[in-house]
Amino acid sequence: MPREAPYLAVADALRARILAGEWQIGERLPSRAKLAEEYEVGRNVMQRAMDGLIVKGLLEGRAGSGTYVRMPCERLRMVRSRHRERRDGSPSRAGMKERGKASAWDSHSRTRVPAPEAIAERLAISPGDLCVNTHYEFLADGQPVQLSESWEPMAITDGTPIVLPETGPLAGKGVVERMRSIGVDIETVVELPRPARATQAQANLLGISVGDLVLQIERTIYDTGGRPVETADMVIPDARREVVYEFAVDQP
Repeated sequence: MPREAPYLAVADALRARILAGEWQIGERLPSRAKLAEEYEVGRNVMQRAMDGLIVKGLLEGRAGSGTYVRMPCERLRMVRSRHRERRDGSPSRAGMKERGKASAWDSHSRTRVPAPEAIAERLAISPGDLCVNTHYEFLADGQPVQLSESWEPMAITDGTPIVLPETGPLAGKGVVERMRSIGVDIETVVELPRPARATQAQANLLGISVGDLVLQIERTIYDTGGRPVETADMVIPDARREVVYEFAVDQP
C-alpha cells in the first residue's frame, strides 16, 4: 500500500487541532519553522501542508504577519445553466437552487478602447479595433462575489442606444436582450473555466488574500452567424462561491 505523502499527514494533523479549537478563529498559528520542527519535517513539507489548508479555507496567510485561522464562510451557489425563466414568470429550476444571487453591482465603461491582441483573437477582429470595455464588481448579501471585464466591438453597437451596457433604455438587461434590440440574435455562449490564484488587485477588490483560489471563466457570446459579439473574463473567489453547470437533456 503506498505510503501517504508527509505533507498530507501534517495537514491532517493540523486540521484536527484547528477543528478541536486549539487555535481560535482569528488566532495566529506558530511560525512554519516552529511547526516544522515540532513535526520533524522540512520547511517545504510544512509550507505545502499549510498551503493546502489555505486552499480549503481553514487558514489564511497575511503578508508580513503570518498564518491565521480563517473565519468560516458559507459558499454560495452560482448556477451556470441553459434553463431560462419560464414564460409564466415563475423561476426556473436553476434559479430556485441558486442562493446569494448578485443583487447589486458597480460598473465602469470606456468607449473606443483598442482591442488587445488576445481579446481581438477572441472577438475575431483585428488588434487595435475599437471596443467598449466594461469592468464590473458584483455583490451578494453585501459581500463581493465576482469581478468581470467585458469587451464588445464598437463595429456592432456604435451609434445605437446600447453602446454602453449599463446606460440607456436596456441598461442592465444583459447581452442577449441588448443585442436583440438592434437586430442581433444570440445563439451560443461558450465558457472556459480555469482555476487560478488571486492577484493583488483581485484580492483587494474581492476582500480575500493574495494567492487565494479563484475560478476564472472566459466567456464568449456568438450570434446566429457565428460572429463573436462579446467576450468577458469573470473572476469568482472559491471561498465565497461554488459554481455549478446545469444542462438540459435533449428529449427523443
